Amino acid sequence: MKSRRAKISTKRKPKSAESMPLAELRGIGKTFESGVTALRDVSFSIRRGEFLSLLGASGCGKTTLLRIVAGLLAPDTGGMNWKDGARPRETGFVFQEPALMPWASIGANIRLPLRLLGVDDRTAALRTREALSQVGLEKFGDAYPHELSGGMKMRASLARALIVKPKLLLMDEPFAALDEISRFKLNDELLALWQKLGCTVVFVTHSVFEAAYLSTRTLVMSQRPGRIAEEIRSLPSIERFDPQYRTSAAFATRTRKLSEALERAQ
Repeated sequence: MKSRRAKISTKRKPKSAESMPLAELRGIGKTFESGVTALRDVSFSIRRGEFLSLLGASGCGKTTLLRIVAGLLAPDTGGMNWKDGARPRETGFVFQEPALMPWASIGANIRLPLRLLGVDDRTAALRTREALSQVGLEKFGDAYPHELSGGMKMRASLARALIVKPKLLLMDEPFAALDEISRFKLNDELLALWQKLGCTVVFVTHSVFEAAYLSTRTLVMSQRPGRIAEEIRSLPSIERFDPQYRTSAAFATRTRKLSEALERAQ
């Protein structure tokens, strides 16, 4: 994949577009059969085109909340209101693990969502090549998962989510198991893809550095049972694309604010 900075526009999104709600969650609660209450009275909005991070310690209910947003789990209390009447059909989900089928090629793994949607073979082949190119795997469509590094497998998982041309992209700590260099690179490339696609991203992480770097807005969650303890807005998007942002005073300040909020939430 080419450098994100060569592709990134310096044009900011209109504030009106960023503030328009895509969904509202009200009073969400979830208790499992084991008796563990993962979430209690969680309420927040998801805004169109934003990069929203859910930040919290392990076990605070972040993944449970994301799965409720995805429709993979039903809440016990409360509910979601999608402003267009339903969750976007073009929703991509990237799990903590790549979850690739070991017996299938990378191209076949990426094409799977289109098969489930009944997309014709010619269109699916074109979109598979496009998705592979978006994540820098254009030469690996015929390779198998065991032939790829951990970072490349995660790229393939991201391509599988991108192939549906998502309006909503849900990501559950996708880079947590990677080394720091791979993680930084994929963070960079994810930001470039987010701006290019104009989609809404909901991103789960336990890293204050990752949340500080990626997010336009961060919701800090308390320990279990999880709830939204604080909301922290980011700097204007344009500033986050500066090549020196990670070493800037602004980034250090943002990271400190998130760290302090996370400590208050425990």
